[in-house]
Amino acid sequence: QVQLEESGGGLVQPGGSLRLSCVVSGEPIRYYSMDWYRDPPGKPRELVVSLTSDGRPLPQDSVKGRFTAWKDSDKNTMYLQMDSLKPEDTAVYYCTRVTGNYWGQGTQVTVSS
Repeated sequence: QVQLEESGGGLVQPGGSLRLSCVVSGEPIRYYSMDWYRDPPGKPRELVVSLTSDGRPLPQDSVKGRFTAWKDSDKNTMYLQMDSLKPEDTAVYYCTRVTGNYWGQGTQVTVSS
């Protein structure tokens, strides 16, 4: 059974950085595309960064130049590096595996002074 678990969220000031981790168990991640999504308060869920099966990050326009993603196949872990954070980045962040539609439980990121 495939399971995903995010960690690394927290409270950060505007302009700060956070790194989220997504540990995957059950199957190796090297062969799969994966995504980071977020649920901003009062807004629809949105895609943040897609990570292709060969490891290319595809950030959405709203985070381009500030966020990137990569995976460590040896650790079976995907990461989301978030820099220059803004209050509008406040959300619950989820990692997902596209194939099979597997989701983690989410981790809260709050950007506030």
